[in-house]
Amino acid sequence: MATLFDTDCRALVIGASGAIGGAFVESLQQDRHCVHVKQLSRSDGSGFDLLNPQAIADSATACLLNGPYQLIIDATGGLTINGVGPEKSLAAINAENLARSFAVNATGPMLVLRHFAPLLASGPVIYAKLSARVGSISDNHKGGWYSYRASKAALNMLLQTTAIELQRKNPLLNVVALQPGTVRSRLSQPFSANVPKMLEPAESAAGMLGALRQLEARQGAYFVDYQGQEIPW
Repeated sequence: MATLFDTDCRALVIGASGAIGGAFVESLQQDRHCVHVKQLSRSDGSGFDLLNPQAIADSATACLLNGPYQLIIDATGGLTINGVGPEKSLAAINAENLARSFAVNATGPMLVLRHFAPLLASGPVIYAKLSARVGSISDNHKGGWYSYRASKAALNMLLQTTAIELQRKNPLLNVVALQPGTVRSRLSQPFSANVPKMLEPAESAAGMLGALRQLEARQGAYFVDYQGQEIPW
């Protein structure tokens, strides 16, 4: 099996209880150079909560013991908000659901990035965050899905801005927005009827790790899919 790094590395997967997060953990545990895989999720009893800033900060402090990390993957996010799926029309916009979508898909992950980025090692390292193709502004040809699209577009901007800042201290850091494809999971099940190809979580995770493996250090963030293809912002 190809390895993500050429030397021993330590990895942290946030959102490890989800379908994709769990698949990342399993795949990394099979990487011969990955000497430790730390798992973090809201269901592991650690107190991690994406919507609680103090809980995020406390979780980062607790993860210091297992670091520093060469790879951090944030696999958190949400598509259905307050029991309601993506809006199909402007008339369906709801202020509470819009704010919640931003909290889950942009604000929370940004606070995670703020507190967990200092746990990265020096030298070649990767901070990867699950995003979505629908977060691409230039690739939006169908409309709809207002809250989810907007929150993922905001996330992408936050990742790009963070990359510029952090790379001033570590030019070998890659910040990556990852598009996992449509993965067979509880999250995607209500929206899978017209999807021509559903990916198994393991297939998606393996593809994304393969994409990370091919990236070279450059200024700014990457936005790539599970096949390694760059997506326009």
